[in-house]
Formats: sequence, C-alpha cells, structure tokens
Amino acid sequence: MQIASLLPRRNLARWSLLVAGVSSLALIAAALVLSRPLPPQTLVMATGPENSAYTAIGRRYRNIFARHGVELTLKLTNGSVDNVELLRDPGSGVNAALVMSGITDPTESPTVVSLGTVFYEPFWLFSRVAPVDETNVLREGMRISLGTPGGGTYKIAREITSALGIDLTRMKVSDLGSVEAGAALMRGELDFVGMSLPWDTPIVQRLLRDTAIQSIDWTRADAHVALRPYLSKRTVPRGVADLANDLPPRDLTLVATKASVFVQNDLHPALQHLMIEAASEIHSRPGVFNKSGEFPAAEPIDLPLSEFAREYYRSGRPFLQRHLPFWLAALTSRLLVLLIPLIGIAYPLFRLLPALYGWSMRRRVFRLYGELKFLEADFAAGVAGDTNTSLEQLDRLEERANRLRVPTAFAHLLYTLKHHIGLVRRRVQDSPTSS
Repeated sequence: MQIASLLPRRNLARWSLLVAGVSSLALIAAALVLSRPLPPQTLVMATGPENSAYTAIGRRYRNIFARHGVELTLKLTNGSVDNVELLRDPGSGVNAALVMSGITDPTESPTVVSLGTVFYEPFWLFSRVAPVDETNVLREGMRISLGTPGGGTYKIAREITSALGIDLTRMKVSDLGSVEAGAALMRGELDFVGMSLPWDTPIVQRLLRDTAIQSIDWTRADAHVALRPYLSKRTVPRGVADLANDLPPRDLTLVATKASVFVQNDLHPALQHLMIEAASEIHSRPGVFNKSGEFPAAEPIDLPLSEFAREYYRSGRPFLQRHLPFWLAALTSRLLVLLIPLIGIAYPLFRLLPALYGWSMRRRVFRLYGELKFLEADFAAGVAGDTNTSLEQLDRLEERANRLRVPTAFAHLLYTLKHHIGLVRRRVQDSPTSS
C-alpha cells in the first residue's frame, strides 16, 4: 500500500518535469533564434599602406586576436579617409579600422562608432631649408609632399594650408607616403615634408637625427587647436631623439591628432570588447606624449562611443572575460542572457503546474459531486421518478466513482464522495415512497 501510494506522486513529478522541460527547450530555441549569435571567427581591419605605422600596429592587433581564436585580416589602404569610406560601405567586408581624428563626423558616418582613442599622431614638419617657423615654411617653387590621396595627412594638411592662405599650385607637390617622402627629403629630392606619424616611427627617428634636416615648430599651435578641436598641442623635449648629439637641439612644439579605433555599429559586442582589450595591451604603456594607462581613452572625438565601449570604460573588463577564455566567455554570457528570462518564466511555471494538476484532480471528483447534488434535489422535488429509478442512477454514479483514479493525495475526496452517495442512497431507501 505504501509503495502504491508513492506512484501517483512520482507520476505527478514526472509529468511536471516533462512539461517544464519541453517548455524550457521551446523558450531556449526561440531565444537562440531571436538573440544575437555567437561572435564570428573572422574580422577585417583596414589599416594603411604596406610600410605604414597603421599596418605595423594592425599586425600587433592580429597577433592578439589569434591568441583568442579569432582571425583578424588586415586590409591595406591609402589611409584614414579610405578606411572611413570602407567602414561606411556595408559591402566592403571591413568591420574595424584605425582612423586619424578630424576625418569624419556622425552625419557623414551614421553607421560607424568609436571604441576610443589609442595614440597621438604628431604632425611633423621637416625641411632642408631653414625657415623661422610654420608661418613662412612654404615658398613658391618648393618641392614638397603632404601625404597621399586617401590618407588623413593629405586631407588635414590641405585644410590647414588653405586656412593659412598657402597656394599649393605654386609649388611642386609630390603625393608620396611618409616613408618615401622622408627618404626623398634626406636624399635632397624634396625641400619640405609634412607627415602625421607616431613618435616612435623609424622614419621620424631618422629625420630627427639627420643634421641636414630642420624640424619646424608650430608656433601658433594654440590657435590651431582652438580652431580645430580634434588637434592637441604636444612638446618634443630637447635631446629626446639623441641625447649624445642633443637632437633635436631645442624643444619642439607640435600639433597632434589622435588615432581612434572605429568599428561598424553592429559589430558583435564580444569582438568590440576584444578590440579594446587588444588596444589596452598595445597602447597603455607610457610614451613621449602620454602617461601610462592614458590609452585607450573614452574620447568620442569624431564619432560617438559605442554603447559597449562606454560600458567597458565605465565598468572595466567583463567578469566572464577576466576568468574564462574568449569563446567560453562569449558562450557563457549568451547563455546567461537566455537563462535569466527563462528562469523568470520557469520558476512560476514549476509552482503553477502542481496547482493546475491538483485543480484537475479535484475537478474530476467535484463533477460527480455536482451530479449527486442534482439527483438529490430531483428526488426531494419528486421529479426523479420512482425510487428504483433514483437508486439505479445512484448505482451508476457510484460505479463511475469506483472507476475514477486519483493520486493518494486526493483519495480522501473520492472516499468522501462515495460516503455521500451512500448517505443519499439510504435517504432514498428510507423515504415513504419506497416500496
């Protein structure tokens, strides 16, 4: 008897778990279809020309991504302007890029967001002649280079020269990359070169150490910064390039842009976090122009920060990424997003199922109670026919009650029903109309 009494409870638990399990699987399947997928295993990043600083930095990003099982492909371009155009083009396949500040704005690039600034790019002015300062550096007939079309240096240099009233058509302009232009300057094939490059770029170091080359001050750096807020004022300390030979021979005042990491606004959050992690590893060390930990920085100079970048800078590295490998962290975070609403639905469901089951069992008994009540009322009103008819109806009702199967927890209801059927039968039998 004790073993038999346990069976209905086991059946109840089994059915509850089955219903809850099927419901949970259905919810998970729906969530997997509707939620953001796992991060892709490949990513394309636009950099710059083959021998540029951007491409060299891009290779370091690629190595870090490879450690996390993500293939980062570098796409060579002419520079920042090209990079932004590729990011704006949904068919280009480019997901991320290094871009100089001052190249675009939210109106021009509504589908592109920033992950923050990552390093300074001073605007260097080098000349073989001896100008006093930036105000008289360019003269008619000079052989000059101010970057290549599609690059950030090319765009910004022409904006500044136009603002200074300099007519480039009166000069011999060669559109050369920074490395080629610097080498041509040292060979005497050019008179002046403007380039926007990080401090530690080899061509910059070579030019600063070349005594035949003059490094030119931006004497009105404050005015340039005021007119173009994407610029910053920086100072190159005397002798920092070569202490033994005291090069440069004086402090240099420069203006500088800041390079940012731009991404398409629908790039997977996990890859955005990984990109910022790579930037922290590469750019957080101190340098001539920045302190330790200054980069990457939450600076929306040209474009707004992505919501995931804001979250990263506000709260730090996500908890799961600090303790789990990249792919496991991405999978776990996705499962957690699914489980939280699932638990919110499953918990009341588990609480509701036993109540629904109990209501169903009681309803089966109470339905017979309703019929018993009608039989008793009809007999009392004299509309049920003779006594034999009433007794036959009670017998059929009792037979149905005997066939009814309910769990042990509800057996008392069934026994009470049978007892009440017996009471009504005796009342019928004891009535004056009985034969």
